[in-house]
Amino acid sequence: MMKPMLQVALDTKTTAEALNIVRQVGDVVDVLEAGTLLIYEEGLDAVKALRAVGADKIVLADCKTADAGGAVAKECKEAGADWMTCICAATVPTMVSAQKEIEVQVELYGEWTKKQAQAWIDNGIKQVVYHQSRDAKFAGQTWGQKDLDAVKELIDMGFKVSVTGGMKPEVLKLFEGVDVYTFIAGRAIHGADDPYEAALEFKNEINRIWK
Repeated sequence: MMKPMLQVALDTKTTAEALNIVRQVGDVVDVLEAGTLLIYEEGLDAVKALRAVGADKIVLADCKTADAGGAVAKECKEAGADWMTCICAATVPTMVSAQKEIEVQVELYGEWTKKQAQAWIDNGIKQVVYHQSRDAKFAGQTWGQKDLDAVKELIDMGFKVSVTGGMKPEVLKLFEGVDVYTFIAGRAIHGADDPYEAALEFKNEINRIWK
């Protein structure tokens, strides 16, 4: 079992803010995510900037693509991204066309089925992001056995599964013994008083649990 990676989701309003966080946490995290909100504000210039300062990191463009997969993927790749996201409501052809250009993560929001997931993996889509949305967290939803079972089922199907949604270091122990690919933390890191210490707390917990 490989040790999970740590990804920082940079949903800042400006590239300058994102780069300030990266300067603090770059030695700790493995994946730099140009968050959806950041891309809305700054476009793919944000991805280019993250690539420039994170030459040894994986860079993700969280564009949540629903259509025109190949065209969007080509733009993300040219900007320096290694991965991009598609929303789970996208058609399989959209995902496949994107996958031809760049590695795709499918964001699992709302209702999706095992039949859909099987179609993704049958067509070469190997990454999914198991997500508790921001709105669900605000509504009081917490992590529990249902989430653990869903993540395990996706791993058993052959997916590399990343986990996100109001992530905190104390949540990680729920997944002990589970082959999680990446834990994704956003505001818990970039919104912390000390982003470096916040990222280090996640990394230390990963190292403690997955020895």
